[in-house]
Amino acid sequence: MEDLWKPAGAGSGRPYASPVTPQQRVRRIRLWLAIVIAGLVVSGVTAFPLEIETRYLARSVAPVAGYLPGLASWLTRVHNGLAETGRRYPFIAYGTDWLAFAHLVLAVAFWGPVRDPVRNVWVVQLGIIACAGVIPLALICGPVRGIPFGWTCVDMSFGVFGVVPLLLAYRHIRVLQVTASLAGAQALPAHRST
Repeated sequence: MEDLWKPAGAGSGRPYASPVTPQQRVRRIRLWLAIVIAGLVVSGVTAFPLEIETRYLARSVAPVAGYLPGLASWLTRVHNGLAETGRRYPFIAYGTDWLAFAHLVLAVAFWGPVRDPVRNVWVVQLGIIACAGVIPLALICGPVRGIPFGWTCVDMSFGVFGVVPLLLAYRHIRVLQVTASLAGAQALPAHRST
């Protein structure tokens, strides 16, 4: 695997020759960010029909409930809770509608760095911070809300797996930033002393 932090051309015998062109870096950034955008869209869209999804999930696990009794019991409990809440207090689902909307808005925000990664690097940095924030949120709120630790780990995995494409994109963006600043510095005229 290439070392993105190594100076351009280091060890290649060609000073300043980069093994990856800026255009290739931009394509890689866009690929990693497309994965993030797709994940956010899927997370957002699937947050709307939670009752239906949990019903199918509980039914799909039911045949192997003897092997996974804890999981089957938990999924049934979650579905029953959503179904009962939906029947008696349907307005509560409005909260998850806003959760879904937030995921979709974040997906749109990532179009900024897809179009101009260097100028919009802050969006990627925000995403990295958000992924890091998933861990303490799950560890604190999970036990408070009575979430089994195994499911808390599943929730934390979204931050762990979500940060990987963001960090890969960020590393390429940083190289582009350094390359651009070096090119700008070389373009400046030499200062003459009087």
